Amino acid sequence: MLDPMRIDDLTYTWEPSDPDGFRTGQARVGGELGAKRTGATVYELPPGQAVCPFHFECGEEEWLLVLDGHPSVRMPEGTRELAPRELLFFPTGPAGAHQVRNDSNETARVLMWSEIVWPTATVYPDSDKVGVFMGEEADDLVFRRASAVPYLDGETAD
Repeated sequence: MLDPMRIDDLTYTWEPSDPDGFRTGQARVGGELGAKRTGATVYELPPGQAVCPFHFECGEEEWLLVLDGHPSVRMPEGTRELAPRELLFFPTGPAGAHQVRNDSNETARVLMWSEIVWPTATVYPDSDKVGVFMGEEADDLVFRRASAVPYLDGETAD
Protein backbone atom coordinates (compact mmCIF):
# COMPACT_ATOMS: atom_id res chain seq x y z
CA MET A 1 0.00 0.00 0.00
CA LEU A 2 1.30 3.44 -0.92
CA ASP A 3 1.52 6.27 1.55
CA PRO A 4 -0.89 9.19 1.18
CA MET A 5 0.37 12.40 -0.36
CA ARG A 6 -0.16 15.87 1.14
CA ILE A 7 -1.12 18.45 -1.45
CA ASP A 8 0.48 21.16 0.69
CA ASP A 9 3.87 19.41 0.38
CA LEU A 10 4.00 19.03 -3.42
CA THR A 11 7.01 19.99 -5.51
CA TYR A 12 6.13 21.62 -8.83
CA THR A 13 8.04 21.29 -12.07
CA TRP A 14 8.15 24.17 -14.53
CA GLU A 15 8.79 23.78 -18.26
CA PRO A 16 11.32 26.50 -19.20
CA SER A 17 10.21 26.48 -22.85
CA ASP A 18 6.58 27.40 -22.04
CA PRO A 19 5.80 30.89 -23.39
CA ASP A 20 4.47 33.67 -21.20
CA GLY A 21 0.76 33.11 -20.69
CA PHE A 22 1.25 29.35 -20.27
CA ARG A 23 3.84 29.15 -17.49
CA THR A 24 2.42 26.90 -14.79
CA GLY A 25 3.94 24.61 -12.23
CA GLN A 26 2.85 20.99 -12.43
CA ALA A 27 2.81 18.21 -9.86
CA ARG A 28 1.71 15.02 -11.63
CA VAL A 29 0.35 13.13 -8.64
CA GLY A 30 -1.59 10.34 -10.36
CA GLY A 31 1.40 8.25 -11.37
CA GLU A 32 3.24 9.00 -8.13
CA LEU A 33 0.33 7.45 -6.23
CA GLY A 34 0.31 4.39 -8.49
CA ALA A 35 -2.61 5.22 -10.80
CA LYS A 36 -2.54 3.46 -14.17
CA ARG A 37 -5.95 4.28 -15.71
CA THR A 38 -6.44 7.80 -14.34
CA GLY A 39 -4.23 10.86 -14.27
CA ALA A 40 -4.21 13.71 -11.78
CA THR A 41 -2.16 16.90 -11.80
CA VAL A 42 -2.03 19.86 -9.45
CA TYR A 43 -1.28 23.08 -11.33
CA GLU A 44 0.13 26.20 -9.73
CA LEU A 45 -0.93 29.25 -11.77
CA PRO A 46 0.80 32.57 -11.20
CA PRO A 47 -1.22 35.67 -12.16
CA GLY A 48 -1.68 36.00 -15.93
CA GLN A 49 -0.93 32.35 -16.74
CA ALA A 50 -3.10 29.53 -18.15
CA VAL A 51 -2.91 25.74 -17.86
CA CYS A 52 -3.29 25.32 -21.64
CA PRO A 53 -5.12 26.83 -24.64
CA PHE A 54 -8.91 26.66 -24.98
CA HIS A 55 -9.63 23.06 -26.02
CA PHE A 56 -11.87 20.03 -25.75
CA GLU A 57 -11.05 16.38 -25.43
CA CYS A 58 -12.43 13.72 -27.76
CA GLY A 59 -11.66 10.71 -25.57
CA GLU A 60 -11.32 11.86 -21.97
CA GLU A 61 -13.70 13.41 -19.49
CA GLU A 62 -11.95 15.91 -17.22
CA TRP A 63 -12.54 17.30 -13.72
CA LEU A 64 -11.32 20.47 -12.00
CA LEU A 65 -11.20 21.26 -8.27
CA VAL A 66 -10.01 24.69 -7.14
CA LEU A 67 -7.62 24.30 -4.21
CA ASP A 68 -6.46 27.90 -3.68
CA GLY A 69 -7.03 31.31 -5.21
CA HIS A 70 -9.60 32.47 -7.75
CA PRO A 71 -8.79 31.09 -11.21
CA SER A 72 -11.06 31.74 -14.16
CA VAL A 73 -12.48 29.13 -16.49
CA ARG A 74 -13.49 29.89 -20.04
CA MET A 75 -16.20 27.59 -21.39
CA PRO A 76 -18.49 27.83 -24.45
CA GLU A 77 -21.02 29.79 -22.33
CA GLY A 78 -18.42 32.39 -21.31
CA THR A 79 -15.78 33.01 -18.64
CA ARG A 80 -16.33 32.98 -14.90
CA GLU A 81 -14.17 33.29 -11.83
CA LEU A 82 -14.02 30.31 -9.50
CA ALA A 83 -13.51 30.11 -5.75
CA PRO A 84 -11.67 27.60 -3.55
CA ARG A 85 -13.41 24.23 -3.27
CA GLU A 86 -15.50 24.72 -6.42
CA LEU A 87 -15.70 21.64 -8.61
CA LEU A 88 -16.31 21.46 -12.37
CA PHE A 89 -16.75 18.63 -14.86
CA PHE A 90 -15.85 18.88 -18.56
CA PRO A 91 -17.51 16.26 -20.81
CA THR A 92 -15.92 15.11 -24.06
CA GLY A 93 -16.67 17.08 -27.20
CA PRO A 94 -17.35 20.76 -27.90
CA ALA A 95 -19.72 21.16 -24.94
CA GLY A 96 -16.77 20.43 -22.64
CA ALA A 97 -14.39 22.99 -24.15
CA HIS A 98 -12.46 24.87 -21.49
CA GLN A 99 -9.41 26.90 -20.56
CA VAL A 100 -8.25 27.39 -16.98
CA ARG A 101 -6.32 30.60 -16.36
CA ASN A 102 -5.49 32.97 -13.56
CA ASP A 103 -6.87 36.47 -14.18
CA SER A 104 -6.46 37.42 -10.51
CA ASN A 105 -3.51 39.03 -8.71
CA GLU A 106 -2.75 36.02 -6.50
CA THR A 107 -1.38 32.56 -7.24
CA ALA A 108 -4.05 29.90 -7.78
CA ARG A 109 -3.80 26.12 -7.50
CA VAL A 110 -6.14 23.63 -9.14
CA LEU A 111 -6.35 19.85 -9.22
CA MET A 112 -7.35 18.37 -12.58
CA TRP A 113 -7.95 14.68 -13.22
CA SER A 114 -9.27 12.41 -15.94
CA GLU A 115 -9.25 8.93 -17.27
CA ILE A 116 -6.23 8.09 -19.45
CA VAL A 117 -7.14 7.10 -23.01
CA TRP A 118 -4.63 6.15 -25.75
CA PRO A 119 -4.89 7.07 -28.51
CA THR A 120 -6.85 10.28 -28.00
CA ALA A 121 -7.44 13.57 -29.75
CA THR A 122 -7.78 17.14 -28.56
CA VAL A 123 -9.31 20.02 -30.56
CA TYR A 124 -8.15 23.64 -30.15
CA PRO A 125 -10.95 25.79 -31.63
CA ASP A 126 -9.18 29.18 -31.36
CA SER A 127 -6.22 28.11 -33.50
CA ASP A 128 -8.12 25.50 -35.56
CA LYS A 129 -5.68 22.77 -34.55
CA VAL A 130 -6.12 19.11 -33.70
CA GLY A 131 -3.75 17.10 -31.54
CA VAL A 132 -3.50 13.32 -31.87
CA PHE A 133 -1.79 11.75 -28.87
CA MET A 134 -0.60 8.15 -28.97
CA GLY A 135 0.99 7.80 -25.54
CA GLU A 136 4.54 8.17 -26.88
CA GLU A 137 5.74 11.75 -27.36
CA ALA A 138 7.60 10.87 -30.58
CA ASP A 139 4.32 9.72 -32.16
CA ASP A 140 2.15 12.65 -31.00
CA LEU A 141 1.04 15.11 -33.69
CA VAL A 142 -0.51 18.58 -33.57
CA PHE A 143 -1.62 20.09 -36.87
CA ARG A 144 -3.87 22.73 -38.33
CA ARG A 145 -7.06 21.46 -39.94
CA ALA A 146 -6.10 23.33 -43.13
CA SER A 147 -3.26 20.82 -43.64
CA ALA A 148 -5.67 17.87 -43.82
CA VAL A 149 -5.68 15.73 -46.94
CA PRO A 150 -8.43 13.49 -48.36
CA TYR A 151 -8.56 9.95 -46.98
CA LEU A 152 -7.13 8.33 -50.15
CA ASP A 153 -4.57 11.07 -50.89
CA GLY A 154 -1.34 9.43 -52.10
CA GLU A 155 -2.81 5.91 -52.11
CA THR A 156 -2.87 3.52 -55.07
CA ALA A 157 -4.82 0.32 -55.60
CA ASP A 158 -1.72 -1.77 -56.42
